[in-house]
Amino acid sequence: MLKYLLLALVVLVSFGNLRAQGEAYQFFTNKGKKIELKDVLKQAKDVDAVFFGELHNNSLGHWLQLQVLKGLHAENPDLVVGSEIFEREDQLNLDEWFSGQITESNFEAEANLWKNYTSDYRPVLRYAKEKGLRFIATNVPRKYASLVSKKGLAALDSLSPQAKNYFAKLPIMIDMNMPGYVAMKDMMHGAPGNSDFMIQAQALKDATMAESLFGSIYEGKQIYHINGSYHTKDGEGILWYLKREFPDLKILDIHMVTQDQLDKLDDANAKAGEIVLVLPSDSHTTY
Repeated sequence: MLKYLLLALVVLVSFGNLRAQGEAYQFFTNKGKKIELKDVLKQAKDVDAVFFGELHNNSLGHWLQLQVLKGLHAENPDLVVGSEIFEREDQLNLDEWFSGQITESNFEAEANLWKNYTSDYRPVLRYAKEKGLRFIATNVPRKYASLVSKKGLAALDSLSPQAKNYFAKLPIMIDMNMPGYVAMKDMMHGAPGNSDFMIQAQALKDATMAESLFGSIYEGKQIYHINGSYHTKDGEGILWYLKREFPDLKILDIHMVTQDQLDKLDDANAKAGEIVLVLPSDSHTTY
């Protein structure tokens, strides 16, 4: 009898291990409680803005971004979508494609597309276009971020009025003591270049992405924004600038990480966002 009980126990444990190994992802609250996608969408329904802090090259994460978009749109047909992957200079290209004035192939030939756009971002864009959603190119053109990384924010003052339309209104306030920026400076210790200017370039991106959403927020639209995880980690970056303009704005911050196991949220990832999306460390990447 004992022999059969032990055999049954081994089978049950093995089955449990197989289930755990087969899990593709897991959402957690920042208190470490497991939740499902439907619970995330339930929380998202009642906020003004949802931010999905991604790992740019994780294909599974991009698929989940699309599922969140579909869930948000099902509750709010007037949703506004924005993303870091498009710079403000590409807004005209986006608008012309979405309105049917140019073809998708024309859009992709003209826009400054990331190298994994086709595999990872195109499905989100196609869904937004199909459903008639507004899509905002929120990021600063990289040439201006590069300029700031070399010469500091003061270098933006000499640019033309037209150029200044493509980044946040000057002067740009920066909290150099923000933990995320301090961590950046620590990571760059000993590296070539001016670490303060590098932080200013990061802040230029954060401020520009936030400001790009101001108009839609003033109109009372719900926002869904896709950006690199570091831009919204711990409620900082883009969110710091949004809260300066809209102190009462209700935000849901989804933060993506990878771990070796999905059963428990690692302590190091626990406070990164209101919702932490954990993906396997060996999940597929596009570069």
